[in-house]
Amino acid sequence: MMSNKNEMTEHSKEDHSDTTDHEGLDHKPACPDEEVDVFGGEGGANFRTMGRFDTVFALLTNQFGLGALALPSVFKTLGLIPGLITLIGGALITYFSGVEIFWYYVAHPKVTNIAEMMKIIGGRPAEIVTGIGLLLQLIMTASSAVVTISIALNAISEHAICTVGWIAIACILCFLLCIPRTAKFLAQNGLPCILSILAAALATMIGLGISNPPGASEGWKPEIELFGTPTVREVFNAVLKILFALAGNYAFVTYMAEMKNPEKDFIYSLRWLMGASVAFYGFIAITVYCLAAEFTASPCLSSAPIVAAKVAYGLVLPAILTDGLACGHIGTKYVFVTIMRQINAVKEVTANTPKSWGVWIGSNTAFWIIVFILSNAIPVFDSILAVSSATTYAWFTYGISTFLWMHLYKGRYFENWRSIMLFTANIGFFVFALFLNGGGLWSSITELLDIFATSDNIRGCFSCGDNSLL
Repeated sequence: MMSNKNEMTEHSKEDHSDTTDHEGLDHKPACPDEEVDVFGGEGGANFRTMGRFDTVFALLTNQFGLGALALPSVFKTLGLIPGLITLIGGALITYFSGVEIFWYYVAHPKVTNIAEMMKIIGGRPAEIVTGIGLLLQLIMTASSAVVTISIALNAISEHAICTVGWIAIACILCFLLCIPRTAKFLAQNGLPCILSILAAALATMIGLGISNPPGASEGWKPEIELFGTPTVREVFNAVLKILFALAGNYAFVTYMAEMKNPEKDFIYSLRWLMGASVAFYGFIAITVYCLAAEFTASPCLSSAPIVAAKVAYGLVLPAILTDGLACGHIGTKYVFVTIMRQINAVKEVTANTPKSWGVWIGSNTAFWIIVFILSNAIPVFDSILAVSSATTYAWFTYGISTFLWMHLYKGRYFENWRSIMLFTANIGFFVFALFLNGGGLWSSITELLDIFATSDNIRGCFSCGDNSLL
């Protein structure tokens, strides 16, 4: 065991010097716990089992799903060209932000989540604030997944039972999926997730190719706008939906902590993620919008004729369930590791003991109970996406990476042209995150209030009303 641990340490040092260009930086752990390789198997099984392609599929599972279903409506709002430019630009800056998180992880390879990174920078207060934000983000994303599952089940069954019941069923299914404790289980769900959402998108496109979208008159022809004329609030909400579709950065540390060789393989996996995301999202958004035009709905599956929409919702269920699985797993694992540290049982994190399983199941149960309550309190798909993007995604995607880079390069901001450019870019990221946070909260919350005040089709909190939009 000691020999293997020493080999891992030496290997980490070699990869650090080869891949990060951070020589001369001296970052001491903020707490003794960081010296413990939590997932390395010191007290149980080794959780560091994910290879390069395992990580690709885990990242795709985490990112594909809900965001793709909102993008056609974004293109309807912004127009084809601004929508595509925003998607590509968002992917590029999100990729760079992910690279900065990777750089920091290489300097501190024993952390298990983004909150522990912030503890190194700002101590316990920074960890608490980041941890609360992380849980808030994951709970809201999981809630949007649960609402989408209820929409699908209502559409398929023609509202056979109360919507609160469908939401409860969705939460129970997600809870059961989250019982396995390793991130590799997420990776194993990657391919089914991709095939599921691709099949659902194709069913929607085929349905729209055969028949007009609901609400369109006989003889209707789609009118495509290359440049839309959105209001300021609509622009904010559209950008937030694109950010939501691209921003899986909060999960990167969790996955790197369970990789065999993150220093060598993570950037490769990240490039695959961003390339696949832009290609897949662009394909779905452009095709569905061009077929449904002004009748493009969100989720986009509701744009199809009723029969095709039912088929699409049935096909997309595995993808949405795995989206909920990803959120539940990351949130539960953060709470689980935090509690195990507090009770001085960190070496039991990977062990099959009554204590470790009790904490894991308890954390998982609490997570999905909160999700059940929130998904009934804010039952509007688009608004959950926008509110969660504005509240936390802006910071976890752009703001936190700025803090990480500033800490890693402290005292070296202006030593050469490369450092100056990175410093300038990170200041820009911070301002962008602040702008999205403030303006996005205003736009998403006011839109949500308007929807509740003016729409006859929106059910109230804990309502049995049909939310399928068909």
